[in-house]
Amino acid sequence: MPTDALTALADPTRRRVFELIAERPSSVGQLADLLPVSRPAVSQHLKVLRIAGLAREERMGTRHVFSVDPSGIEQLRAYFDSFWQRSLRAYKTALEQSSSSRAPNDKEAS
Repeated sequence: MPTDALTALADPTRRRVFELIAERPSSVGQLADLLPVSRPAVSQHLKVLRIAGLAREERMGTRHVFSVDPSGIEQLRAYFDSFWQRSLRAYKTALEQSSSSRAPNDKEAS
């Protein structure tokens, strides 16, 4: 899932569509009015975001309103949290190894 979401957000126009629906739920027409692309293009971007789990669609009368899917955002957050935790652990290990390898040399200098 995070790979699909990251791939979906790699496109600048699609990322902008995502940012707009994160600000407020919107219809395809409302989004198209804010973007330099056609309604069919906005629909295609929304389809990709839905498939990636980042957007959801709700029918309101004759309109389809799109908003951010919180479960998709949670999965992205978990992915980045895991990434940062691994990175911080690796950094800590590298610092500890660096400190322990320098410690004997520091004592010899005294």
